[in-house]
Amino acid sequence: MISPTTKDTTSTNTTSSSRQALAGNATPSGRSSVIDSLKGCTLAGLRIPKEELRKKISIPKYLRISMKETILAEDLNAPAAKLLYDAAHASGADPVAPPEGPLVVFINSKSGGRHGPELKARLQTLMGEEQVYDLCLVKPHEFVQYGLGCLEKFSDLGDSCAKEVREKLRVVVAGGDGTVGWVLGCLGELPKEGRDPVPATGIIPLGTGNDLSRSFGWGGSFPFNWKSAIKRTLDSITNAPTCHLDSWNLVLSMPAGEALEAPYSLKPCEETSLDEGLEVGGELPEKLSWHQGVFYNYFSIGMDAQVAYGFHHLRNEKPYLAQGPISNKLIYSGYSCKQGWFFTPCSSDPSLRGLKNILRIHIKKVNCSDWEQIPIPASVRSVVALNLPSYGSGRNPWGNLKPEYLEKRGFVEAHADDGLLEIFGLKHGWHASMVMAELISAKHIAQASTIRFELRGGEWKEAYMQMDGEPWKQPMNKDYSTLVEIKRVPFHSVMVRGD
Repeated sequence: MISPTTKDTTSTNTTSSSRQALAGNATPSGRSSVIDSLKGCTLAGLRIPKEELRKKISIPKYLRISMKETILAEDLNAPAAKLLYDAAHASGADPVAPPEGPLVVFINSKSGGRHGPELKARLQTLMGEEQVYDLCLVKPHEFVQYGLGCLEKFSDLGDSCAKEVREKLRVVVAGGDGTVGWVLGCLGELPKEGRDPVPATGIIPLGTGNDLSRSFGWGGSFPFNWKSAIKRTLDSITNAPTCHLDSWNLVLSMPAGEALEAPYSLKPCEETSLDEGLEVGGELPEKLSWHQGVFYNYFSIGMDAQVAYGFHHLRNEKPYLAQGPISNKLIYSGYSCKQGWFFTPCSSDPSLRGLKNILRIHIKKVNCSDWEQIPIPASVRSVVALNLPSYGSGRNPWGNLKPEYLEKRGFVEAHADDGLLEIFGLKHGWHASMVMAELISAKHIAQASTIRFELRGGEWKEAYMQMDGEPWKQPMNKDYSTLVEIKRVPFHSVMVRGD
């Protein structure tokens, strides 16, 4: 059974009351999962003295409060921050030493059921309170623009402590895959602005799928004995090795005038040019609407996205039904059956069930500028372009392929930073179940550095798509093509690797 990757990003609107709350004192408020939980039961966390950890990761008070005041004011020249800077550098003031491993934490306090508020309170006791940013109050782009901007401004003024904190700073994200992707997307703006280095990111898993967390060694579930385990996690993030993660830019063009209820990760944008080296198979209307977004794990079209779409709408309408990872997965399993993934056809006409009837796929292989059309097996009802070796709560549907098979198919071993997406197909619920149980691999279709999906409706009125667990219903036109083009973002995300 395919489990959902949690869509857990919070609302983008920050209210004035939230700002006031931030300004004052914060109020505390499968098998891999079992193994991950048991890891948290060790005594390793207890051997890290609390005060020693606090000294190691806490940013000096004048800096962390200046960052907070700058964010609150949305002004790099915030008067409160200037007063703090002047006091720290006044004649006779004691010099301030930077910490060994400065951290800031973004926490989605709505994730993880009751653990979100409790974890926030725990984190605030382990470091400077102002270093824990609740995403209900502060958005990642605000931190990037004003929080990091404050450190950079102080560095330009000659503050060696601020300079070293900026260079050493690492980010911790406590949330699900949606939250991690949100933060990574905002940090990804730094290279475009020439603001290096990009802080490396570690993860505390609070979502349902937690595929990003699994892929980089931070576990697939919140640890059972989390109060002690969290100290070990924070200590590890300060000095663990880093690695790279590909991110993928997706551009969607569709006939103008069609209503699209886009997910958070897909934003309307101005007209964007598609690769002119590939002609569109169908006609394009005179006016197009455009959307753009970035994903880190996967993009999919078909029945899996339809099931995810139904699940998320049910959860939004009846949130009391989904109070944790186990209940989420049970509901998701039930909805898979209801949607016809197992027991009923997805259309009245069996000849229309496969994606082959509405979809064409063109790809570019690595270091190749020519487009190549890839045939879609007639039985495939879901096509997935996958970046990570973890999908659907820790499964690897691409599989660990043998060298001779890789050579025969012209594939290479899959990695999260190799500039390639693995494209595979799922036939139906029974096939998907065996793939998720890792009894068989999915239907291998291709590996690609660039992909274009072209859809035209015919008898289909709509298709379903999802990007890193955020599903949407895509209207389709019988006369004009809808295009989805995927290219790798030029800059890597920097991740902290766990155990």
